[in-house]
Amino acid sequence: MISVEQLNVEFGTRPLFHDVSYVINDHDRIALVGKNGAGKSTMLKIICGIQKPTSGTIGIPNECEIGYLPQVMKLSDDTTVIEETRKAFSGRNKMQEELKKMEQEMADRTDYDSDSYMQLVDRFTQEHERYQLMGGDNYEADIERTLTGLGFDRTDFDRPTREFSGGWRMRIELAKILLRKPDVLLLDEPTNHLDIESIQWLEQFIINSPAALLLVSHDRAFINNVTNRTIEITCGHIEDYKVPYDKYLVLRQERREQQIRAWQNQQKEIADAKAFIDRFRYQATKAVQVQQKIRQLEKIVPIEIDEVDNKVMHLKFPPCLRSGDYPVICDEVGKAYGNHTIFSHVNLTIKRGEKVAFVGKNGEGKSTLVKCIMGEIPFTGKLKIGHNVEIGYFAQNQAQMLDESLTIYDTIDEVATGDMRLKINDLLGAFMFGGEVSEKKVKVLSGGERSRLAMIRLLLEPVNLLILDEPTNHLDIPSKDVLKEAIKAFDGTAIIVSHDRDFLDGLVSKVFEFGGGKVKEHLGGVYDWIRSQNNAEVASFSKSAPVVEAPAKQEEINIAKPAERVESYAEHKEHQKKINRIKKAVADSEKKIAEMEARLKELDTLLMDAKNACDMKLVTEYTTTKEALDKENDRWMQLSEQLESL
Repeated sequence: MISVEQLNVEFGTRPLFHDVSYVINDHDRIALVGKNGAGKSTMLKIICGIQKPTSGTIGIPNECEIGYLPQVMKLSDDTTVIEETRKAFSGRNKMQEELKKMEQEMADRTDYDSDSYMQLVDRFTQEHERYQLMGGDNYEADIERTLTGLGFDRTDFDRPTREFSGGWRMRIELAKILLRKPDVLLLDEPTNHLDIESIQWLEQFIINSPAALLLVSHDRAFINNVTNRTIEITCGHIEDYKVPYDKYLVLRQERREQQIRAWQNQQKEIADAKAFIDRFRYQATKAVQVQQKIRQLEKIVPIEIDEVDNKVMHLKFPPCLRSGDYPVICDEVGKAYGNHTIFSHVNLTIKRGEKVAFVGKNGEGKSTLVKCIMGEIPFTGKLKIGHNVEIGYFAQNQAQMLDESLTIYDTIDEVATGDMRLKINDLLGAFMFGGEVSEKKVKVLSGGERSRLAMIRLLLEPVNLLILDEPTNHLDIPSKDVLKEAIKAFDGTAIIVSHDRDFLDGLVSKVFEFGGGKVKEHLGGVYDWIRSQNNAEVASFSKSAPVVEAPAKQEEINIAKPAERVESYAEHKEHQKKINRIKKAVADSEKKIAEMEARLKELDTLLMDAKNACDMKLVTEYTTTKEALDKENDRWMQLSEQLESL
């Protein structure tokens, strides 16, 4: 379908590609991979004609339509969502007008037997078939299906696009591209602004689409689910692997090991030849053999080893004070803006050491609840932050708070302590700031680079509760792995707002789902939650499907007797009494916990005073109060579990 032949790209004197050739066939689903700066986005721009190569050719058939989604694009804000999306069908509308003209011409003419009339009929038939293949008059249904699949509500369709954030407007552009049904899709980081449900919808769309795909993405799960071929850009050339991403990683490692062995053998051959030349250079009897060795050395083509960074960066958070047993407790928490309720009656408890995920569609309140926890916005209900909790918060706008006058290195050196000061260069390299780049000023960095730098600063602060709001949006796969391993090794508590399934997999043990103004707790990992969602959809479909049943026999119909109804009522009343008793016990326990935590704070203040340092009475009271608090926390947990089971 598309052929790339002997492609060369140079920026100044620095070559980016040299002699790159490959073919994109029908139904190919290609993941384009390589380290940052290797030229992945440049490759997409060249194929779609936005950028010109230094030399080489791109062969694209005339009838081949390409749909290109860049990472950043200029978006118009002068229409509604539905009007902007309809622009995808501008070509179809022109075709419809042309068909109407031909139809009218056929109705007006009477020379039915003439060659020109038959040619008109043939042309009309061909164009009409093409129009029907493009969806015909059903495009409104296609628009609605695509927009809802990408997360828009039907109430959003008539809203002006200027009311939406950049991420949502990028979804509109993605919808327009998908609706045009191009022959080839070029997608550059399409999942950056999508939630998990929208990503899954996009996966199914791509899987069911006949279009070829060339994809740049740092979402490992997305790549594995939609691609069947991997092209790696390395050392200025490409390596083509006819396998999905995970298998490519295995084959690449095997290939690199082969390269290293071949390079070692070549180095030995070169060393032996040089040693022979040096030894016998001035012996007349060996002159012929020396010249042969020299010619052999001249003919040797150096073996290149793929640029793979095998350094393993084990990042460890600095030690911090141990927090209370329950860093975050929400009791009937709610948030509304005017008449619009974001969520209400939120009850959740996060234990010390837990790693939990906040998931759900965009706009359902994940970041809002995080801001409530941080105390940035008012809310209703009670939200309690536990004893000795030190919060490290990564917000989506965290990058804007960096000091622009500092260099990258100085920004990290400012917060690094202990042994980490000796490893700053390794750490910066793991997050793509290695070498001379570390001397750049913050003010010249892109938004993505600033986000990565802000993430590094956070990783060096002594905290025991991490709250990360979309931390992976601007990180490549190796940097995500570094961050993931650091959080897994972190002995504190972590709340992670993310749509990256691979990042969350194996990292979190509990998922809080935001949707419909409620927050539901799901035990298990992110894929356990996804499976539960899929099962719920199947169950919902089964319930909604009409079921025709045979009439039941008279003896099979079980009608409750009056005595059974009385017994059921008595049981219900007793059950309700139990619930009320435990609710009261939970409330009493929470009151005791609050009183003991308040007293511990007072004792902390008193013991920090030098004159009280040796006051054994205060020390004893602190110890006994701490032990009592731990026991009361355990009792509260048991009561809460009993209440939940009832």
